[in-house]
Amino acid sequence: MEENQPILYTDEYWMNEAIKEALKAEALGEVPIGAVVVKDNQIIGRGYNLREVNYDATAHAEILAIKEASEHLRAWRLLDCKLYVTLEPCPMCAGAIVQSRIPHVIFGTSDPKAGCAGTLMNLLQESRFNHQTEVTSGVLQETCASLLTTFFRRLRRKHSCKEE
Repeated sequence: MEENQPILYTDEYWMNEAIKEALKAEALGEVPIGAVVVKDNQIIGRGYNLREVNYDATAHAEILAIKEASEHLRAWRLLDCKLYVTLEPCPMCAGAIVQSRIPHVIFGTSDPKAGCAGTLMNLLQESRFNHQTEVTSGVLQETCASLLTTFFRRLRRKHSCKEE
């Protein structure tokens, strides 16, 4: 490989970075969801769930990563960026993605209860909005799903032990 050739990272590489963020949430007792915003092969925004810790319904991984990326670029338009997130975006996050003009979202596992990137509805590709986002799903799906399944299984066990 020539010295001046840029390294091309795969979607799996960046999803692993989002998974690292999800593990930070899990360590705090939060639902393990993580996100990163990538531009020019560089992470410019990171986020993980902080709803419980911050007592903030808007403290989703995607929102926090978008905020950090916007601060980094000093712009609200995140053009030429990609958002990697371990769980399919909810309606609020899908709205923030559309509003910030992110052209491509890559997520790990679908969300049957709140997924708005194709599962319950597809706000990211709604033709009536002035911006649509390319969507790639299922990147490291098993790993992303397992994080959530294990977390909720542990939580249920913990609650059932308290009730006994």
